[in-house]
Formats: sequence, structure tokens, C-alpha cells
Amino acid sequence: MSYTALSRFAAPAVPRSEFWRTAVGLAAIAGLYWLGMALYLGIVASMTPPAARMTLVRDIAGGHTPQSATILLGSFLPLLAAVVFVTRALHRRPARTLLGPNVLRVAWQTSLPLLGLAFVMVLIAIQHPDVGRSTPVGVVLKWAPMALPMIAVQIAAEEVLFRGYLQQQMRARSANPLVWMVLPSALFGVLHADPATYGPNWIWPVIWAALFGCLAADLTARTGNLGAALAMHLVNNISAIMMLGVFGNLDGLAAYTIVLRLSDTTALTPWMIIDAAQVIVGWLIVRVALRV
Repeated sequence: MSYTALSRFAAPAVPRSEFWRTAVGLAAIAGLYWLGMALYLGIVASMTPPAARMTLVRDIAGGHTPQSATILLGSFLPLLAAVVFVTRALHRRPARTLLGPNVLRVAWQTSLPLLGLAFVMVLIAIQHPDVGRSTPVGVVLKWAPMALPMIAVQIAAEEVLFRGYLQQQMRARSANPLVWMVLPSALFGVLHADPATYGPNWIWPVIWAALFGCLAADLTARTGNLGAALAMHLVNNISAIMMLGVFGNLDGLAAYTIVLRLSDTTALTPWMIIDAAQVIVGWLIVRVALRV
């Protein structure tokens, strides 16, 4: 494994990389995020007629309509802002250091082959009897100019936090991959736990997210920037949110949905395995495209 680029990527974090500072930073990010999200939702509610507010709140929680799904994705704006603020205020370094050099070039170079993989996988999946049409394609395209930037905001917030801020801070303290790769990815996975939705299957999204986190961290370490991780995350979420979603679970923008109970282990497991395999293949495609 060649992780020499990671040292350069993490270098801006070294001067203020104390564990206590990182812990305070994470706590501050969490607090600012929740405050910012409350403000964001308050602004959205203030722009909604009083009689429709409760309906909108319920819709946003599930993301069952194009409008509510887009608003839900936009709620990650405060998280992105919080990471930027803490990086500048607590660690006294420019926010651009979270991205690394050549991030846009690498993201563009890897997005196209990943989109190709996503389209192929969706074309295969829609042949399954449990997959059906959902939101009309015309409606999806109509909302795309608003939804795509919000998906970009959502994935950017998560990548800047976990593969940017946290991975840099951990690598500044230790060269051990268990510290800078596994720990942030484990936290990323735990935050995807949703027993209320998945029931006894709640561990599967946790494992999937942790796997994704490790692969994204690996690409970040190999390239020295967030470009590949951003591209992989963006394409994954465009596919899961706008192409092939899960019925009843953030499906307001999905052209097709898989109809299954997420608490049904027999029904869910094959889809989770396929999803994990797609992420691994995507990781390999990125490595081939970038020769890393």
C-alpha cells in the first residue's frame, strides 16, 4: 500500500492535532450542526402556510416527495458550515486544506466510470420482480437542478467531516491505519444505525457504511485529496436517491424503487450484498482510473 500522499494531505493538521482539540472540535461540530439544522428547518417552516406545516414536517422526515427529499438533503448545509467553521476557528487553518490539491480534477476523472457502473447496475436491478417504477422520470428531471446540488452538499458535508477533518486529524497523530482509517469509518458506520427502520437488520447499514468509509479513506490516502471519495459518494447517492431507491425510505426522487420490508432479513440481505459488491467494484475502478 502506498500512502505517502496521505502525509502531505494531513500536514496542515499537524500543528494543532492534539486529541483533546479534535474531541472538542467534534463536539462543536455536532452542536453547531443541530443548532443550524433547527434554524434551517425553522426557516423552511416559516415559508410554509401554517395549515401545511405538520404535513411538511412528516414528509421531510421520510423524504417521500421530491420537495421533502430535497429539503432533507439540504439540511446537511449546516453540517458543512460547522466543519468549515471549526477548522478555521479551532485549528486555525484554511478550510480548503480539508480538500487537498487537484480535488476537482480527480473527482471529474473518476465520476464518469463510476456513473457507468451505476447505470449498468440499475439496468440489471430493474429487471427484478420486486423493483417497480416510482416517481415519473419527467418529475425526477424537473427536480434534478435542485436535487443534484443538495445531494452534492450532503455528500460533501460527510466527506469533509470524515475523510477530511477527522482523517487528517487522526493521521497527524498516528500513521497506523487503525487510527486514521478504521476509527473514523467505524464512527461513520455507527451513525448509520437505524433500528427503528431496519429492526433486527440494523447492523447491515452500519457494516456497509463502515466498509464504504474504509474504501473512501483508502482512496483519500492514496491520492492525497478528497476527489475520489467525493466522486464515489456522489455517484452512490445519486444512484440510491434518484435512480433506484427503497420504497418508503427517502424515495421521493427515485425513478424506481425496491419494494421490500427493511426488517425482513431474507429479502434485504441479497440487496445489501450486491450494494457492498458495487462499492468494492467502484473502488477498484477508481484505482485503475487513477493508477493508484
